[in-house]
Amino acid sequence: MGESEWEWETAEFGEEHAGRIGVLLADGSEPGPVCFDVGSGPEVHSRTLWSFYDGRHCRPRAAVLRAACACGWRGAAEYALDWQPIGDGELDEADVDLHGPLADWTAHLSVVRETTVALPEQLTALFTQLADRIQDATDDSPLVGLKAIAVLERLTGSIGQAAAEAVRDSGTPTEAVAEALGTTPSRALGILLRYRRS
Repeated sequence: MGESEWEWETAEFGEEHAGRIGVLLADGSEPGPVCFDVGSGPEVHSRTLWSFYDGRHCRPRAAVLRAACACGWRGAAEYALDWQPIGDGELDEADVDLHGPLADWTAHLSVVRETTVALPEQLTALFTQLADRIQDATDDSPLVGLKAIAVLERLTGSIGQAAAEAVRDSGTPTEAVAEALGTTPSRALGILLRYRRS
């Protein structure tokens, strides 16, 4: 999947709950990726970016837009595309209102957030401040930014190991860990194993 396939992301959940505009065809089905013929060669490029479903060059034509999340969730609300003003133009250049799907994905994140373990407000504020400070330092000197990140990685590795071992010792099921972190059981297990090996 290309870099821009998932258009929205939060620091809190990262790629686990990245969001994008999903499409449905006129028959109500969700189409597969759009394939692009880039000439000779074994590679076939494919994308799922909503604006490629414009019916041009034998591509499927989107009838409806909706929110989509990397976790597999799809928004219940559907936003019909009015092709009359779009005509034969390119979909990404049309004046299409995307506020509805974005709001639906944001609401989905709120639901996910309610099931996860809450971070103290002070810690959340500290993360925001730290990110801003490191970004400012990086803007002034990329080497200072890299050193700050390296120090941060060592700290998170050490603290992460202690946290992972405490979770293991508590006997908390992987499913419960996944819910607390807002991820899948397999990803949660991967996080536990990664930090326990640090």
